[in-house]
Amino acid sequence: MAPLTSLDLHQPASLAALGGDRSFQRRLMELGLLPGTPLRVIRRAPLGGVLEVEVRACRVTLRLTEADQVLVSTEA
Repeated sequence: MAPLTSLDLHQPASLAALGGDRSFQRRLMELGLLPGTPLRVIRRAPLGGVLEVEVRACRVTLRLTEADQVLVSTEA
């Protein structure tokens, strides 16, 4: 398992676990980020503040501090 911030652009992965406090976990789960869900990083902000992630044909933007708390596993 690795943090979401360690993925390369367009590298397929699946969500392994959510860290952080319960309200943060609940917010991400309401957006469709559930364990086992496939996802990929679409874009990184030029100044490094946010990541754009594609999940279930939708795009979600996360701050880097939030993305560090999302653990993923890469698909072989």
